Amino acid sequence: MCSLHVEEEAHLAAMAGNRDRTLTCIELFDICWEDVLIPHMSIYLSLKDLFNLRCCSQTARRFAETALEKRQELHLSGNNTRNIDLGFQVVARCCRRLEVLHLACCKWLTDDLLLPLLTNNKHRLCAVNLNECVNITALSLQPIIVECKDLRILKLSKCQWLTTGAVDALTLHQSKLVEFDISHCGAIGERCLIIFFRKLNKLTVLSLAHTPSVTDQVLIQIGNYCRELEHINLMGCVAISDYGVHALTVHCLRLRTLQIRRCPRVTERSLAPLRQRRLYIDRPWQDNAYNAYNLNDFYPSDFLVYYALAKSCPRLQSLMVQRCPLVTERVLAPLRGRVHLDRPSMGYNLPASQHHRLFLQV
Repeated sequence: MCSLHVEEEAHLAAMAGNRDRTLTCIELFDICWEDVLIPHMSIYLSLKDLFNLRCCSQTARRFAETALEKRQELHLSGNNTRNIDLGFQVVARCCRRLEVLHLACCKWLTDDLLLPLLTNNKHRLCAVNLNECVNITALSLQPIIVECKDLRILKLSKCQWLTTGAVDALTLHQSKLVEFDISHCGAIGERCLIIFFRKLNKLTVLSLAHTPSVTDQVLIQIGNYCRELEHINLMGCVAISDYGVHALTVHCLRLRTLQIRRCPRVTERSLAPLRQRRLYIDRPWQDNAYNAYNLNDFYPSDFLVYYALAKSCPRLQSLMVQRCPLVTERVLAPLRGRVHLDRPSMGYNLPASQHHRLFLQV
């Protein structure tokens, strides 16, 4: 309920006792706040309108702050005007029922400003957008991860402060996400993503664009566990190949959008069957690319060696992999000592070909 101050109660009591008062003397704030002004008028006022109204009088200030307390959505994406941090402190103090929070590209946003807002609204938030918020840290994610039990949408694109530890915490506490965006997040490991996607069986929208740790193994896990997926953005994921795309699309039968530009190892061999399903693919049809020279057709990769040989053939004694540019020490190192290899060791993390570097962890 909307609590009234002592002055307001006295003012309303004086109005009720004065029978001779005419209707022409009634002011805006004499109308019932809880039943009329807040639910039917304040919803049409923007955040700017409320702050302008807040400057008019003490009563207008209390009304604006009461309206902020009832507000369910806050949209400040891209707003970097002067002194906005001061206004945000007022919003963080007053807002108590926020469900949707959009703060993308807010360069002024820091942990000290964001944490009070999250603390006051953590039990109701269902959508949080922090894309390109470069001046906050993983500390701000703690109340979101642990306390926001109704969280459904989380966007953290270009947040370089997002670490493997934060994603591990998300794995433990958040399993109901339907939309997730970690594009351009280079600090996250492959193994972390594999474990994470095993928990997200309700995911429908996923963006992993330009995330170097996204490999075929990650796509296989997404296909196995995220069967409700409808839209996925894999633009710029250079480590994925036809194998991963095929494994993803075979299981995700509800998939409607596949963004696959700038993925040189993905060819029409995996995309052509998807076009027949009327799946939207952001890469145009390349007729000459179907039969073009493709390293996937002639050379085994780390992915194939690991799954086809290392895991399926426990009695393997000899492996000849010379002149296989896509097979690196990332998969050969665990085999050395128990399997004869015709290629000398080049260091565990040294890729055989810089043009086809894989981020495989075994």
